[in-house]
Amino acid sequence: MISTDIGIDLGTASILVYVKGKGVVLKEPSVVAFDRDTNKIKAIGEEARLMLGRTPGNIVAVRPLRQGVISDYTVTEKMMKYFIQKAVGKKSFRKPLISVCVPSGVTEVEKKAVEDATFQAGARDVKIIEEPIAAAIGAGIDIAKPCGNMIVDIGGGTADIAVISLGGTVVSTSIKIAGDDFDEAIVRYMRKKHNLLIGERTAEDIKIRIGTCYPLPEPMTMDVRGRNLVTGLPKTVTVTSEETEEALREPTLQIVDVVHSVLEKTPPELAADVADRGIVLTGGGSLIRGLESLIEAHTGINTMTAEDPMTCVAIGTGKYVEFLAGKRDDE
Repeated sequence: MISTDIGIDLGTASILVYVKGKGVVLKEPSVVAFDRDTNKIKAIGEEARLMLGRTPGNIVAVRPLRQGVISDYTVTEKMMKYFIQKAVGKKSFRKPLISVCVPSGVTEVEKKAVEDATFQAGARDVKIIEEPIAAAIGAGIDIAKPCGNMIVDIGGGTADIAVISLGGTVVSTSIKIAGDDFDEAIVRYMRKKHNLLIGERTAEDIKIRIGTCYPLPEPMTMDVRGRNLVTGLPKTVTVTSEETEEALREPTLQIVDVVHSVLEKTPPELAADVADRGIVLTGGGSLIRGLESLIEAHTGINTMTAEDPMTCVAIGTGKYVEFLAGKRDDE
């Protein structure tokens, strides 16, 4: 029998699938477009993301996961089924063992919903992992050792901040402020400062191209097109990276505050370890410029971003299955 072990990073912004022995085989936006009239799914993933904010009345592009939690159960299930089949192919004879990653603050009910959706999507067995642990494994940290590591995992919908030791989380907090909130902050800022209405995708574009949360040595600029709220006509405005820093100040400082409060709750021995080893950033949201410097400036602790922050959680989720399999073999 051929059986495949799969790790899924079920993110608010994107879904990554890790297949044992192959690494991350699929990374697509968690967006589904369906036809309201027939209730049929039109597109899933990248294809559906391109439709965000650009669909006719009967077709809606939705994100079935909000802030790391399933907000639309049936759509999530169909989406997972689609991604699992796309990753494994139809040839698989035996249902896979799937480990899925959830933010550390989710409730039992929310965990159960993820578990059920995964079983419905065709899993033989489901393991639920907390995001910080998966992120730490994926970032290459040996989590089994008795020393403290601090992980700040910033995704699309949630940021997880945790101190990990001996394979478990000692202190952790999950907040619903992450990449999507950075986008929303940019949308609000453009509206307030430039009277310009822009969409989610444009905001994300600004964030990726010139967004920063700490002053850059060389300021950058970018032309942004949107709708002038006064005249109602399309208009182009030049935005600078300094403006994005102003726009992103509030959400990024909220993340820094949580890092601070997690450090306050950390036992002194582990806090000393963290001060020695530094803070590791993972997740797509950590790619924002200047975040390392911002956290360092506020905590005085050396901060670095993991090698490939986008895929850390997926790789860690997949490796966790191997970690469990290894444990079973030892017993």
